[in-house]
Amino acid sequence: MEDKLDLYTDYLLTTVHQATATGLSNLVDGAISHDEITRLLSENEFGSRDLWKSTKKLIRSHETEDACLIFDDSIIEKRYTSESSLICWHYDHSTGKNIKGINLLTAFYYSHSPDQALALRAPVSFELILKTQHFCDIKTKKERRKSLVTKNELLQTMVQQNIHNQLKFKYVLADSWFGSSANMLFIHKKKKFFIFDMKSNRKAAVSEKDRNAGHWTRIEALDIPNNTPVKVWLKDLEIPVLLIKQIFTNKDQSTGVRFLVSNDFNLSDEDFTTTYKKRWSVEEYHKSLKQNAAIAKSPTRTIKTQSNHLFASIFAYVKLEKLKFIQALNHFAIKSKIYLAANKAAFNELNLLKMGNPSFA
Repeated sequence: MEDKLDLYTDYLLTTVHQATATGLSNLVDGAISHDEITRLLSENEFGSRDLWKSTKKLIRSHETEDACLIFDDSIIEKRYTSESSLICWHYDHSTGKNIKGINLLTAFYYSHSPDQALALRAPVSFELILKTQHFCDIKTKKERRKSLVTKNELLQTMVQQNIHNQLKFKYVLADSWFGSSANMLFIHKKKKFFIFDMKSNRKAAVSEKDRNAGHWTRIEALDIPNNTPVKVWLKDLEIPVLLIKQIFTNKDQSTGVRFLVSNDFNLSDEDFTTTYKKRWSVEEYHKSLKQNAAIAKSPTRTIKTQSNHLFASIFAYVKLEKLKFIQALNHFAIKSKIYLAANKAAFNELNLLKMGNPSFA
């Protein structure tokens, strides 16, 4: 089984077309039948435990005490695939639209050892959002789906699992979607630090007196200096946090405002920026999954085969991460190198087909 999974994940890194069992069988000249690949995807239930087994050695060789555990979700669009509890409509908070597809939540590990030229960026656990419960939307009168477990609850479970796995990390990073008071308190009680993005309408008090009196103000309206950490109390959170209002310039030269909070009171403005910037690596992971590991290129039709294909794509990403340290190239440069070799082979094959044919003289 492991040999077939290894072969399938290699196939995902090299195919430019749909990733099919028949396509892989043809690639190896029938050494493995398409039925064997179909059974690999239909008879197993790969998950986070299998991912940890496959990444543990890599993680242990690069983990550091001040590493970051980054949480983010992504939607793999499946516009034309039949709807199910796995493939259904999800709200994409980056675009503000509902998208039909698979919602993947990942705990992503970022660690940069001082003696290493490159940082490790690898998934350590993941969850697929299953919307198994049907309900009627009162406003639209339409049937909708929802998951029995929220993504915030999944985050807490995943944090606990990675602590149980004795993973070394100092910070949990996430955007405002995961910035609930319950998540912050949970992480704080686990003796870890968090840095979360906050929505501008989140309410806070700048003094314990105001907090006790219930005098709350939207953080966008607080009279606090720019780029200077300030101790505040968030509504519904029993611990104080450090809040920073950061002003930044976009590529189009427009100005933006970002609010970050943390339970680490030793952070400076620069520390906030440097640490939270590492969260961007999970976006690159999502991009690599889609462009380099064929995560959206499977025509599988059942929840089990679709889920196992997604696991294989994540496993393929880990292979690229291992190659990154060997070749000192990023994932996209490695993929370009593979494509160039494939194009050269195709070019040489074309010349062999033409050779000796008078019509090409």
